[in-house]
Order: sequence, then structure tokens, then C-alpha cells
Amino acid sequence: MPIVHVYAFKGYSSETKKRVIAGITRVFVELGLPAEAAHVLIYEIPREDWGMDGELVSEKLKHIQFP
Repeated sequence: MPIVHVYAFKGYSSETKKRVIAGITRVFVELGLPAEAAHVLIYEIPREDWGMDGELVSEKLKHIQFP
């Protein structure tokens, strides 16, 4: 059983998460695996706990509106 780990900023809606899970599952089905074999785990990380280019994402990307 394949397990896909998705790390994302905290705050995405349940609808967005459903679309991500459905899309990833669809790829596995296209590869010939049954849908029930694909497991998707979404980890929500607060932007202040995520670093990028030596900075906190919450500061580096503060000009970008996230969900």
C-alpha cells in the first residue's frame, strides 16, 4: 500500500484537502493500483514553524495571502 505524505501550510479548507487526496488517488489508479490501496496523509504546518531560505515563511512570504 503506497502512503503519500503531504506537508502543507496550515489553513487549507476541507474541500481543498479532499481535492488533493482525490487527485493523488487518481494518479495511483491511473498507474493500475486500486483506489483503496492509496493512503494520503496531510500534515498541516503553521507558517511560523516552516523555514525557507534561512527565514521563517511567516515573515518571508508575509506579502502573499494564503488560505
